[in-house]
Amino acid sequence: MSALFEPLTLRGLTIPNRVWMAPMCQYSAADAGPDVGVPTDWHLTHLGARAIGGAGLILVEATAVTPEGRISAADLGLWNDRQQQAFTRITRFLRDHGAVPGIQLAHAGRKASTDRTWRGGGPIAPDEELGWRPVAPSALAFTGDHTTPAELSVDEIHRLVEDFVAAARRALAAGFQVVEIHGAHGYLINQFMSPYTNRRTDSYGGSFENRIRFALEVVDAVRAVWPDDLPVFFRVSATDWLTENPEDEREGWTPDDTVRLAKELLAHGVDLLDTSSGGNASKARITTGPGYQVPFAAMVKAETDLPTAAVGEITEPRQAEEIVASGRADAVLLARELLRDPYWPNRAARELGATPRLPDQYHRAF
Repeated sequence: MSALFEPLTLRGLTIPNRVWMAPMCQYSAADAGPDVGVPTDWHLTHLGARAIGGAGLILVEATAVTPEGRISAADLGLWNDRQQQAFTRITRFLRDHGAVPGIQLAHAGRKASTDRTWRGGGPIAPDEELGWRPVAPSALAFTGDHTTPAELSVDEIHRLVEDFVAAARRALAAGFQVVEIHGAHGYLINQFMSPYTNRRTDSYGGSFENRIRFALEVVDAVRAVWPDDLPVFFRVSATDWLTENPEDEREGWTPDDTVRLAKELLAHGVDLLDTSSGGNASKARITTGPGYQVPFAAMVKAETDLPTAAVGEITEPRQAEEIVASGRADAVLLARELLRDPYWPNRAARELGATPRLPDQYHRAF
């Protein structure tokens, strides 16, 4: 039996295999009017194709918990009933075709108010159409071209925790079985955690314990409203990639910080760490290559009891099989490879001697 195609049970939920679809922004929701943030036919077709293709878990892209928490005006959201209701047909389709529906809840922080990536992805100023002023733990712009964000007050931080809770309640009502809290890629929670972006001097800044306070408050609040038999994931950037210069290393988030955080997340009810990296520092020096982030997932697996998923240039079935079979991660999350080939999981199953999960309509193909 292929390790990649063994089921994985987290709490009371069994995911049929270890090949999962990573959350990837599509920038394809309406950017104005009553349907802002509402998933469309594009999202149904895009996500549904990967369920038909055999992915065990489909994680919907970063979905904003507030309007100002969107990366772009065309992001998905989950702050109103219209959005919630539109997600129900997507979760129903995914479950009908054998995949577990999951959603990533997010707030972009200082990286909000940008254009769609195929238009360059650059920042949009608050006084421009489809622009607004971002918020962040500290008044530090992502780059010189980005708007300097407004520093959040403690009361505003507390309200954001409630925004995550409200979105989690809506996600459950919409039929999602996994909720992932986005604490990676330089977005709001990541900005709080890293000393590179958090210069606060109150209870949300300074020490490691203070900098992870917001993350744990969100985790605790979401876990409290998420059913006990369903898992909560957390996505982390395992490093800011500011390690070549010792001075930068003192400023940034490191893999050792990630291990320390993972132990806290486990104690607070998180069931799996989605282990990515980077995105918080525009000057980061990132060395990429096949499976380049797998060592971070493996490090957490070796030093904690928290299950992990690995992501990053995982493109070949036997590569993915080795990652899971060796115990370096409990699952793999495919991103761009699933954009190139929606049927990668079924192709991998055939290559590895497992049984593809095919809809009846496609049985003639095999």
